[in-house]
Amino acid sequence: MILQVILVVSIILQVFAVIVAIKLIKETKYNFSWVLLTIGFSVMAVRLLVELLPYVSNFESQDLGEFMVWSGVAMSLTFAIGVFLIQKIFKYMKRVEDSRRLTEKMFLNAIIQTEEKERKRFAKDLHDGLGPLLSTVKMSISTLAQLEHDKSSKQIVENTEMVINEAIKSLKEVSDNLSPHVLNNFGLSRAVRNFTNKINATKVLQIRLKSNLGDIRLENNTEVVLYRVICELINNTIKHAKAKKIDIDLNIEQKNITIVYKDDGKGFEMDKLLNQPNNSGMGFSNIFSRINSLKGEINVDSHPGKGTLVNIKVGTENE
Repeated sequence: MILQVILVVSIILQVFAVIVAIKLIKETKYNFSWVLLTIGFSVMAVRLLVELLPYVSNFESQDLGEFMVWSGVAMSLTFAIGVFLIQKIFKYMKRVEDSRRLTEKMFLNAIIQTEEKERKRFAKDLHDGLGPLLSTVKMSISTLAQLEHDKSSKQIVENTEMVINEAIKSLKEVSDNLSPHVLNNFGLSRAVRNFTNKINATKVLQIRLKSNLGDIRLENNTEVVLYRVICELINNTIKHAKAKKIDIDLNIEQKNITIVYKDDGKGFEMDKLLNQPNNSGMGFSNIFSRINSLKGEINVDSHPGKGTLVNIKVGTENE
């Protein structure tokens, strides 16, 4: 009785396996190896049904002895050949996955390059358009300041000159942040140090940067992406973390660039941040997307009250 129950259960499971295998034929693009495996599953189901007949009727399985032999041979052959050829399915799946990743990388790179192109264009428009206008106003104010004025008028001229100087300085900073010439001319390490020095000068917090990159230059896309990521991390800390100190280790190790970013801020719960509505977690989403575009690795570890630790690893040679 137990054997009958086990046999019935086996038949049900085998029929279910055959149905699933048939449905997957289309998904595998009618791959020959999968068709053979499906045939093998079907033959096995038929054999199990034949073996069940003696338990539910007067039929003797010995009456189909030759059928059992040939069905066993057919089942063995279909499984053996199917398993041997099934590697084509895995190769096809790998090609599809590689193609998907390549398409995703090209798409992300196109977005990043377009963004950087627009940054450079906007920075150039500011520098070449608004810059000369402010310089002309400054020259006019300087000339006006040399004339004799009463005390009240002199104060107005001096204040105007101070505001113009501040506007020129702000314009230069905005233009430099949009398209930092230090990054283009001297590389990632110098550009990051220049950015952190500006933050340190504000006394808002203290940033410690350690790097062994020196004057080593990387691919332009790699430098731009990593620079933007580090700046985004610093901006996130300033806006949200209420930190007093940031430690950044930017190093080259063999064929990899590693970044270890740590702040002593209030921390956060990563899952809640990414699940917040209205793109509240968009800062980190952009960071993940940028690192993924370089086929890099990023790990974020943060807990409320314990600060944030970010580890990034990117290859120096991106295919």
